[in-house]
Amino acid sequence: MNGTLYGVGLGPGDPELMTLRAARLISAAKVVAYPTLEGGDSFARSIAADLIQKDADEIAMDVPMTVERAPAQAAYDIGAEQIAARLEAGDDVVVLCEGDPFFYGSFMYLFARLSERFETQIVPGVTSVTACAARARKPLVARNERLTVLPGPLPEDELRTRIEGAESVAIMKVGRHLPKIRGVIEALGLVDKATYIERASLPEEVVLPLSEAPEKAPYFSMILLAKGNDPWL
Repeated sequence: MNGTLYGVGLGPGDPELMTLRAARLISAAKVVAYPTLEGGDSFARSIAADLIQKDADEIAMDVPMTVERAPAQAAYDIGAEQIAARLEAGDDVVVLCEGDPFFYGSFMYLFARLSERFETQIVPGVTSVTACAARARKPLVARNERLTVLPGPLPEDELRTRIEGAESVAIMKVGRHLPKIRGVIEALGLVDKATYIERASLPEEVVLPLSEAPEKAPYFSMILLAKGNDPWL
């Protein structure tokens, strides 16, 4: 019989924000897979490091961070083949995914390649959006309000249009796009309603009004924008 594939959400970075089910599955896993930055470490593995068995087999997928899609897709092809071999041998495989597997999660690429062939279970995790809201003490939405989630790499004109038509906004993957995003928010006159958060829940966390944000931002950063005066009252 084939093994089961588990896509396990780890939350935003603080190991204490993992679910009990995630911790149980990782602790019992004989095979653990996770993405790594090309030539670097794995953020996902670092979150779960204390739970991984010392004798567990580990499948590291070296994923290049490039604008071109082909290199990353090739890395997931290779990773899927390695995982499939273990599943076919009857082993369960736990794939670690920071945040939530189905919310901008890397596990989606493996799910697309493997879920039709093998039993697959998804373990949700705390998303970066909810973690940032908690750490910034900024409620996201209430009653009939709408939350718009935007990726930072969007073109400037599209960002402006989508922010103009939104109520509450979470802008993810800020990184090198911070100057562009800040410029759009300034042009809309909304800087005083925007909060900048980087590395939420980690020891090096930063939470600031956007007007005080640094010039450069890491990939794991976000801007929360509430356009109403008292949108949650």
